[in-house]
Amino acid sequence: MFELPYIAQKSRSQGPGMWLPFIIIGVLFYVLLLRPQQRQRKEQQAMLGRIRTGDKVITVGGIYGLVTNVKNGILVLKIAEGVKIEVTRDAIRTVITGREGSQAGESQGVSGSPPGR
Repeated sequence: MFELPYIAQKSRSQGPGMWLPFIIIGVLFYVLLLRPQQRQRKEQQAMLGRIRTGDKVITVGGIYGLVTNVKNGILVLKIAEGVKIEVTRDAIRTVITGREGSQAGESQGVSGSPPGR
């Protein structure tokens, strides 16, 4: 009968130390996974917001195109002579503009022109 309160008191004194590993894991999870993902999402949204007529883009599906018109979040892409498609801004993976964009695309393993052409 007298042992039960003693065990309960002993476990209470170890309580704060027991939570320390969980707190450390939570902080590491935030720093290593969540924070970089939030930063990447902000950069992607900023890139999508800067898309203008005349930009060369690559869609998520791998289609290369030239933005010919931007209207209410819909982009009209010219993908071949006489062929135009409409896509949402969210369907764009990469923007390739001028020399800077070509170099940025190449650093990601993407070239400025479709392979085989």
